[in-house]
Amino acid sequence: MVGTMGVALSVCTLPGQVTSDRLGPGLMELGLGIHGEPGAAVADLQPVGVVVSHVLKQILSKEIQYVPITRGSRVVLMINGLGATPIMDLMIAAQKAVPELQLEHGLAVDRVYTGSFMTSLDMAGFSITVMKSGPTILQRLDAPTKAPYWPVGAEGDRPPAKIPVPVPPPCSSRSNEMIIQPQELSEQGCILEVAIQAAADEIINLRDKLNEWDSKVGDGDCGTIMHRGATAVLEDMKKCYPLNDAAETVNEIGASIGRVMGGTSGILYDIFCKAAYTSLKGSPIITSKQWASALEASITAVSKYGGASAGYRTMLDAFIPALTVLKEKLDAGDDPLTAFLLSSEAAMNGAESTKDMHAQAGWSTYIAADLLSLVPDPGAMAAAAWYRAAALAVKKKLQPSES
Repeated sequence: MVGTMGVALSVCTLPGQVTSDRLGPGLMELGLGIHGEPGAAVADLQPVGVVVSHVLKQILSKEIQYVPITRGSRVVLMINGLGATPIMDLMIAAQKAVPELQLEHGLAVDRVYTGSFMTSLDMAGFSITVMKSGPTILQRLDAPTKAPYWPVGAEGDRPPAKIPVPVPPPCSSRSNEMIIQPQELSEQGCILEVAIQAAADEIINLRDKLNEWDSKVGDGDCGTIMHRGATAVLEDMKKCYPLNDAAETVNEIGASIGRVMGGTSGILYDIFCKAAYTSLKGSPIITSKQWASALEASITAVSKYGGASAGYRTMLDAFIPALTVLKEKLDAGDDPLTAFLLSSEAAMNGAESTKDMHAQAGWSTYIAADLLSLVPDPGAMAAAAWYRAAALAVKKKLQPSES
């Protein structure tokens, strides 16, 4: 009634013995034993979804019929760590396995157990176990127990297995009809397009540098998170951004970011975009002063909900100097493009100046001051970088001969 197959990324240590070196970098072993016995095959590392799909096909093979499980059966799933696999990675494998069982194999999943139940000393990898289910089996699995590591230690209601709900389309408010219709861009739409493209490209190119800075003053993933948001923005812009409507486009950027970025940065940029949208909506053509007002509204919202102000060593230390210069130049009657470019320089200078600031918000508040002085705030540098890239792209669009 039970089928199991393991996948290992390293060979376990057997006390008193030399650890085998048969698995080199970039390799995984399928079907190996819990004590390090050689498996069925050694292969190149693959994404977890591919690995899970392959393992389930082996366990549920119709040709060999290891277990009496066929389409329409009810099953129990176990994702078991082999000794050195973080629970987060096991949860990712479980996330892949459940819809694979439901949608590809037509099985109802009654229970999912995820954890390290049968392990080696230090083997990296996991095993997948699928067991045919039934009322008696479930009654015994659900029985109260004092076993310390069994995940069901007390009685309780357990909702029935459900087919996964389809993922909603990425764009927040565009209808399918609007998405597939080609859009003739206005002059403002063209400018907005090149600005967004340049800003996102800059963040994508900066991923490793941002991660490097963040590894010294934070949790090391600023570049990865920003890269995720920038990639989503570029993908969604091709499909559903109404570029002729600047306010709605800003709103859609917020939706893209909120969907994929996660973390504090994702929340704050979503707030940033929503505040700008509120400021801009209702105006078919956006003036330079309206853009400045939108930036001011965004800064106010991020400060309110994020708790940061100027000098706190955050992304606001790029945006606040940019806003100051932008308003000053526009009020003085300067050309909007010139004001935008000068404000982007102020953003870069503000971001660089965070080296000299004592952190009062975010991860950096836990870091010693002498370490903070070695690098600028990654969030501020990211903000300044995309803002500066957008300004330069607009200049190139409007003054190609001077770029």
